[in-house]
Amino acid sequence: MEGDGLCLEDAQLKSNLDDKVVQEVLKTGTDLRQYSRQVEKELKEVENKSIKDYIKESQNIASLHNQIAACDSILERMESMLMSFQSDLGSISNEILDLQSKSVSMSQQLNNRQAVRGLLSQFIDDMAVPETLITGILDAPVLHKEFLTQLEILNHKINFAKEQSFKERVAYYDVKDVLEKLKIKAVTKIRAYLLEQVYKFRKPMANYQVAQNTLLKYKFFFEFVATNEQNVAQEVRSEYVDTMSKIYYSYFKSYSSRLAKLRYEEAATKDDLMGIEDTGALRGSGLFYKTPLKHKSTVFTIGSRGDVLSAQLEAPIIVPHAAHKTEHRYPFEALFRSEQYALVDNACREYLFLVEFFMVQGKQAPSLFGQILGETLNLLVKNLEKFVQDCYDAIALFLCIHLILRYRLMCHKRAVPALDQYWNTLQDVIWPRFEYIFRLNIQSVKDCDPTKFSKEMGPHYITRRYAEFSAALVGISESFPSELVNRLLAELQQEVECFILRMAAVFPQRKEQLIFLINNYDMVLGILMERTRDNSKEAESFRAHLNNRSAEYVEEILSPHFGGILQFVKEGEALVEKGQGDELKHHERKALALVQSFSSGWKRSLEELNREILSSFPSLVTGSSLLQLALTQLVQYYHRFHKLLSPNARTQLTNIHHIMVEVKKYKTNF
Repeated sequence: MEGDGLCLEDAQLKSNLDDKVVQEVLKTGTDLRQYSRQVEKELKEVENKSIKDYIKESQNIASLHNQIAACDSILERMESMLMSFQSDLGSISNEILDLQSKSVSMSQQLNNRQAVRGLLSQFIDDMAVPETLITGILDAPVLHKEFLTQLEILNHKINFAKEQSFKERVAYYDVKDVLEKLKIKAVTKIRAYLLEQVYKFRKPMANYQVAQNTLLKYKFFFEFVATNEQNVAQEVRSEYVDTMSKIYYSYFKSYSSRLAKLRYEEAATKDDLMGIEDTGALRGSGLFYKTPLKHKSTVFTIGSRGDVLSAQLEAPIIVPHAAHKTEHRYPFEALFRSEQYALVDNACREYLFLVEFFMVQGKQAPSLFGQILGETLNLLVKNLEKFVQDCYDAIALFLCIHLILRYRLMCHKRAVPALDQYWNTLQDVIWPRFEYIFRLNIQSVKDCDPTKFSKEMGPHYITRRYAEFSAALVGISESFPSELVNRLLAELQQEVECFILRMAAVFPQRKEQLIFLINNYDMVLGILMERTRDNSKEAESFRAHLNNRSAEYVEEILSPHFGGILQFVKEGEALVEKGQGDELKHHERKALALVQSFSSGWKRSLEELNREILSSFPSLVTGSSLLQLALTQLVQYYHRFHKLLSPNARTQLTNIHHIMVEVKKYKTNF
């Protein structure tokens, strides 16, 4: 502690020594005692001077003191006022909070009273039976707008009253009897009206579609009856089902029988198969008539019959009495289209009516639909079975199958699935017979004896039948391919190709065989490309056969005129390939002989080629194509022959340009 005090004294001393006045005194050597007295004297003078100043300003100081005292008094009063104001504000705030609480409570009470009033008012409105409701139900006609309006109100009140009865509300018993009587009256009037409309359907020549549209306008009638009186609703539904089932059955029975009289007078029989010779038909025609009937269809050609799947698919149905007047006849598929389109039109409209008017859903809709149209559908199935069991027209059956597929799709687009089972049944009837007839045709081609036919190199009528028949089926099935049909067509194609080869073998010369093969392959390919897609399997197969036989025919037709050159080229190129090209020098004499023979008769040979080829093929296009192919092959052989000759022989060879000029004369303009 003593050490700390010494340190403080030293620090104070050092601070004094650092003072400027002390340093100045030390420098001048002034006496400190004298300097101290002088300082005290100066301080005394300053003090006296200050006292005089205070005395001089005493009045001002007193005035300032009074002012300060007055301000303190004012501030004290303001403080008192503010404290009082703060106390008042606190009191007001409490009052506001109290009022706010009371306001919330009053608002809640008001809302509760309004809610109760609204519910009570609505309850009274729903339960009360006004005079307008009674008079509207009792006095207004059924079709009057007032009756429909009051019926909707009555329906609402009945449903509401039922809800209250479940809750055991006393008010329900006050209106129970009145509502029950009004319900009975309304149901009675509605029942009479609905049955009256149903009975109108039974009148001869009645347009039941108009009556159905009228009923749909008042479908609420049945909804009201179904909700409040099931027995009456069942009665109306039963009367409707009974009436419409008889109407549809009678209509389609009559229509089907009248359509059947419009079929072609002569139908295909078991003798009208692809491989059975038809002595009554023109060779190559594909028609099967044995007598010159006016109304006759075709078995193997489709012609315009395919229009039932396109332009005529949704065309107006056939009117029998109008067709009788014009003596117009139709193939079966046209009559089948008209009958099924009439069914689709009526069935779809009926199904949609049942769903909307009778409010049936799920499995109930097809069930009710079956009650109405079931007997009619069975009739149509039996009519089809009767036709199919004796049918030998595969194209007609195939067209019917595809009509079924298209009409099924049409029904689905109209949201009518109720005919699906019917369509399946029709296909189950047709498919086995179609396959049976198809296999009969395949077997008939397989059993053909080529020796019984005349030896003509033109297209055979069996081949033409196959081409027309195959093209018809391929073209029809493009939209809905079938594995069964593809398999049957492949089997038929195989048998027809075998028949063509067997038939060609009848001719003794290879050239005649090739002409027969080319004529038949070309005819088949032409028909397939005209009626189907170019890339169909059948077209590709016959195109390959035609190209192979055409190339062989060209070699065969060139041999009598230029066989020496062709043989020399083949043998010479074989030697060159073996590296024995020098051996050609030993054949120079033969080459010179070939050159001289060619130069002397090549123009005459070209004329004979042109005449022979064009006369061998009934199709000018085919003959011209083969001629151009033969001339092209000749020019190619000539080039190759030129390369194999020695320089001496080449100088004697006819200039290639002369040959090209002559060849161009045989070029066709089409």
